[in-house]
Amino acid sequence: MPPKRAKNEEIVITAPDLRDINFLIRGDAPYVQNKFSAKARMEMEDAQSRTGAKPKKREPKDFQETWQQALHVSTEGWYGIPANGIRAAMVSACRIVGFAMTQAKLAVFVPAHGFDEDDGTPLIKITKGSPMIHKGMVRLATGVADVRWRPIWHPGWEAIVPFRYDAGMFTASDVGNLFQRVGMQVGLGEGRPDSKKSVGMGWGTFQIVYE
Repeated sequence: MPPKRAKNEEIVITAPDLRDINFLIRGDAPYVQNKFSAKARMEMEDAQSRTGAKPKKREPKDFQETWQQALHVSTEGWYGIPANGIRAAMVSACRIVGFAMTQAKLAVFVPAHGFDEDDGTPLIKITKGSPMIHKGMVRLATGVADVRWRPIWHPGWEAIVPFRYDAGMFTASDVGNLFQRVGMQVGLGEGRPDSKKSVGMGWGTFQIVYE
């Protein structure tokens, strides 16, 4: 039951004060990407729709194709970083400073520059650097070792990251300091320090460039 209000008591909810700020970031470590490809989704859908049928014979792996499928490419043709990954990193960084992550989800947003041509993922444009091929060894859940080709941007990659934040909860300095912690302590992409299943590879870290 909701609490009773005294007569003539007013509840005042302030209007949202959303403000925008941009940060230029420069990678001081490699940035590695691993998109769940359209081909992998199609193969999964095909396998699940063929219940009871014999599994198809596995075809030889096309490493060049898997590398290309792991790239986030916008509808305009540029490469991008998932905006939701940057926002998730900001929320994760709140653990370091004792700010409630549930509140941060409602306070900081990352407006997209564009969208992935394949799955519609909101993207932030990588403005400097070109993807190269990284050939890495991984161990599957079954314990079997496997070779994976992934796109890698070498240190020096750049992006201009926009934020929209609630000025009633964060100041511009708060957003900048939190994002700086993302760059130094959380990271972006594969092998980042804040990796869910490991301590990472030291990839995906960056510095905010103030020019």
